[in-house]
Amino acid sequence: MHKAIVIGTGPAGLTAAIYLARANLQPLVIEGDQPGGQLTTTTEVENFPGFPEGILGPDLMDNMRKQAEKFGAAFQTGWVKEIDLQNRPFTLRLENGETLTTEALIVSTGASANLLHIPNEMENIGRGVSTCATCDGFFFRGKKIIVVGGGDSAMEEAHFLTRFASEVRVVHRREELKASRIMQDRARSNEKIEWSLNRTPIEVVEGEHGVTGLKVLNNETGETEVIDTQGIFVAIGHRPNTAFLQGQLETDANGYLVVKPGTSETSIPGVFACGDVKDPVYRQAITSAGSGAMAALDLERFLDEHPVAEPSVQEVV
Repeated sequence: MHKAIVIGTGPAGLTAAIYLARANLQPLVIEGDQPGGQLTTTTEVENFPGFPEGILGPDLMDNMRKQAEKFGAAFQTGWVKEIDLQNRPFTLRLENGETLTTEALIVSTGASANLLHIPNEMENIGRGVSTCATCDGFFFRGKKIIVVGGGDSAMEEAHFLTRFASEVRVVHRREELKASRIMQDRARSNEKIEWSLNRTPIEVVEGEHGVTGLKVLNNETGETEVIDTQGIFVAIGHRPNTAFLQGQLETDANGYLVVKPGTSETSIPGVFACGDVKDPVYRQAITSAGSGAMAALDLERFLDEHPVAEPSVQEVV
């Protein structure tokens, strides 16, 4: 039986693993098919403290993993298929049939950005296609940018990107926006924001060095057109990766894990959450890492105060 298991290997999960390993808890970290999380699809990271020249996203995640391994964290690749949080120790069943038990658990499975699922989109993540304006906006200084979406997030990202871009064009498949009136008014009053409404994206146009345009369908005329751009920011929401929990932990209306204010404690004692899986607001590498440290410290304190009773001789026999 493990003292602590961490599910997820983004900045939150790896930071938690570093802290737990240094506390001599020998954590086991379960990583899926994208170790390192969303940062592994990011090229340059310039806003993580300590790297004045920037660092590649995959390199940052690799360094954090090596640091966790150095202090004694173990890693196992696989997906958690089923989980039982009703009784402690908790039980995890992996897709390969293996069963694991742990005294305490950290969930740091992140949130996946909703994508358009159109040709050339995935291939150009990090080459002109992005899902995070605050992460990548700086790289598009003086360029033409498209923001796809019609909700509050899209309006917020479009407004933010005008700090860098020469032009920001909002593309939305409907004539009406879903954003709140105050967010719409703010965006419409920004002279740098242009509008291509009632247009459905159908293909990312790529060149030798990345994105050169977005092909859209004009829903009024039925004709297609290519909008020239050097960057496409997809802002149609995020989906927290919590399906494997099967509703055993409390979530908000959008599926993000709910934690006790000021802590990482979930609705079940001994289960903690960190990173984007419980953060619909900031979604930054540094805030995720900070919440990972909180989760590890909360878990360590919990184990000190709630040890699992050792089985008696009769139970062993």
